[in-house]
Order: sequence, then C-alpha cells, then structure tokens
Amino acid sequence: MEREQQLIESHGNLVLQFPVYWFNCPPLLKKWLDDVLAYGWAYGSNGDKLRNRKAALAVSVGIKEEDYREEGKYRYTLEQLLTPFETTFRYCHADYRSFYAYYGTETEPGENEPGAENEPPANNLDKSAQKYVSFIDHL
Repeated sequence: MEREQQLIESHGNLVLQFPVYWFNCPPLLKKWLDDVLAYGWAYGSNGDKLRNRKAALAVSVGIKEEDYREEGKYRYTLEQLLTPFETTFRYCHADYRSFYAYYGTETEPGENEPGAENEPPANNLDKSAQKYVSFIDHL
C-alpha cells in the first residue's frame, strides 16, 4: 500500500486504466482503491495527497458505444456507470478530468472475418490509440 501511494505522489496525474468488468472495475482494482486511497492519506483531516491532483479514467468496454445510452440496450450511459469513480475522486478533492473509453472490444458472432472472432480492426485500434494519447496530453 505505501509503495503504491509513493508512486502516486511521485507522478503528476493519476489515470486508472482498466477494462469494464460486469459494468464496474475488476475486483483487484476495487481492492487497490480500498487499500491505497486510505483515510489520512487520500481523505480525512490529514488526507490531502490527491487534493487538486488531476485524475481520470481510461476504460475499455466490450459493448458498442450505442448500447451505452439511456435508450440503448442496457439503459445507462458509460458516464453514469463510472459515476462512483468520479465521486471517489471528488471526495478525495482530486481534480476529476473525466474518462476515455475504447468501445466495442467484443463482437457479435459473424461480425468479423473468419479467424478473427474477437479482434477489432487494426485501424480502429490505431485511431483509438491516437485519441487516447490526445486525451492524456490534455488532462
């Protein structure tokens, strides 16, 4: 825990990068948050290590972007689903800067060429990588 806190303190921005897993973060990231963002370090009367630190999320999601709409397949936007992370950062007085998302890492059967069932087209990855770098540069 202390090592992770030292890593955060030694860098300017904090970006949590993870795949959305059952409409949340993976369990190990939740444990990390519980352990590292401790009382007296991240929040509380003496907890100020995240105060005004730029914080953001970078997520990959299996579902297509159009499914993350109130009128979409799952009835919630990705922004709504990520609200607990925003709230956590705000509770710690961090400067929450939103999120970057790479959508559609899963495909429906028959959408890709044979032999490439779960691989998004390379040009989508390249475009996404460029947008992600821009997102990081503009935090």
